[in-house]
Amino acid sequence: MCARPRSVRRFAKGPVKTNYHQHTTWCDGHDDAETMIRAAIDRGFDEIGFSSHARLPDVVEGNLTPDSAPAYAAEIRALAAKYADRLSVRLGVEADYIPGDTTPEKVRYAHLGLDYLIGSIHWVVAPDGAHVPVDWSPERLVEGVKAHFGGDYETYVRTYFVQEREMVARFDFDVLGHPDLVRKFNGRLAYFDETAAWYQDELRLTAEAIAASGKIVEINTGAIARGWMDDVYPSAAFRALLRARGVRFLLGSDAHAAAGIDCAFERYGDEAGRLDKLPLPNLVSI
Repeated sequence: MCARPRSVRRFAKGPVKTNYHQHTTWCDGHDDAETMIRAAIDRGFDEIGFSSHARLPDVVEGNLTPDSAPAYAAEIRALAAKYADRLSVRLGVEADYIPGDTTPEKVRYAHLGLDYLIGSIHWVVAPDGAHVPVDWSPERLVEGVKAHFGGDYETYVRTYFVQEREMVARFDFDVLGHPDLVRKFNGRLAYFDETAAWYQDELRLTAEAIAASGKIVEINTGAIARGWMDDVYPSAAFRALLRARGVRFLLGSDAHAAAGIDCAFERYGDEAGRLDKLPLPNLVSI
């Protein structure tokens, strides 16, 4: 778990402190956007971005809907103007890929005028078409794998990575969110061996697909903030494979409350290959 730091700390590699992955009461977060902005100012951030969950055109609890998404975008833009003299505030979405249902592509969210789009997988589509939740709870995961994968965790994990490789290869988005989210409950459930040859093969194949796509990968500290792991996504082994292929990284907290906005940033802020900020043409330089 992350305690509130006693003082503002800048990273050794540069003066810019950013976070583009955070959630508010517009989706499943605990604090509203203005509270998050004030916390970011207090913690010495230069630029932040909001990335509410979305599965458009679906209407799903804990996600933006076709009706709420424009209001979300309008509020973030208004707050960006209000606090423009204190820090830069950017508008994003964390969009799911659920094959046959919803996709993380810019054309789907173009009407919101986003600065950036995060693509993530929170649901694995089983052979019978069921959607198995990756990170809802250990109980839901066990139930889903038992009911829809016959209790075969290897097949479940392999399906997750196949789905992720499809996503990075096919769709137009900027940042890949928590690329090995399947690890979230593994420390407690031990449902697969992260050193197994088959798992290392999946990491290698996925690293190659990500590198070929040119997408940025986030180093996500969310599992630390919520007490599920004392580690980030992606793992050190996965980061090494990605780094060897020239993949760039962006540090993000995946904060669902203001208290976790820079959780563990002091531990991972100096990672090799980490970008200070999102290098998009429509973002104004600090």
